Amino acid sequence: MSAHAEAAILVDDLRVTRGGQPVLHGVSVAVPAGEVAGLLGPSGCGKSTLMRSIMGVQIVASGRVLVLGEPAGSAALRRRVGYVTQAPSVYLDLTVAENLRFFARVLDCPAGRIDEVIATVGLGDVESRIVGALSGGQRSRVSLATALLAEPEVLILDEPTVGLDPVLRKELWSTFHELARGGTTLLISSHVMDEAAECTSLVLMRDGDVLAQTTPDRLRADTGQQDLSAAFLAIIERSGR
Repeated sequence: MSAHAEAAILVDDLRVTRGGQPVLHGVSVAVPAGEVAGLLGPSGCGKSTLMRSIMGVQIVASGRVLVLGEPAGSAALRRRVGYVTQAPSVYLDLTVAENLRFFARVLDCPAGRIDEVIATVGLGDVESRIVGALSGGQRSRVSLATALLAEPEVLILDEPTVGLDPVLRKELWSTFHELARGGTTLLISSHVMDEAAECTSLVLMRDGDVLAQTTPDRLRADTGQQDLSAAFLAIIERSGR
């Protein structure tokens, strides 16, 4: 079986324009099942547009996007794919538990699933608190908890660790890898190259193009740079960008 046939996420020659200007220029990406894939690149390079395309909520000019073998955004994927945006996508005037009970009803999840996701994201000590009174890191984890309710096979996370302190970032990455060990495929965007070392595979973007799809170890070996930020710069220089 080919690598593409095994891919949980397959993007083929994707082109997106906005306001008449190209945003993605024929992007192709294949993310195998069970990966913690990092989507890395500077702000404005097209990461969020690519993620919206994978979720099926972005108008595309051409190309193909398949998730778990189905066209992106199809009804068959609604419970199989979770998406966490940069801004917390929960109700700030409800408690953590109330938010999760609401979304569990919407998704028709069993009540026991709420306790499971609270434990997974480490919010047991604040579940009765109003979300608007929580820290930014805690709010991010509430959004992650809601995305996990339906036990998605693919999880798309847009800059989930931005602004978090190192301890919280470490805890979240530990959670991501635990989910992957359970069979979830994760695509996680970041503009911080330090986070690349936390990923099992990397998609490096710049100016609407994918410069490389690799792993941290292969990136180091390919560029001769142990520091991943320096390695990314070497890839940029090699590409003439």
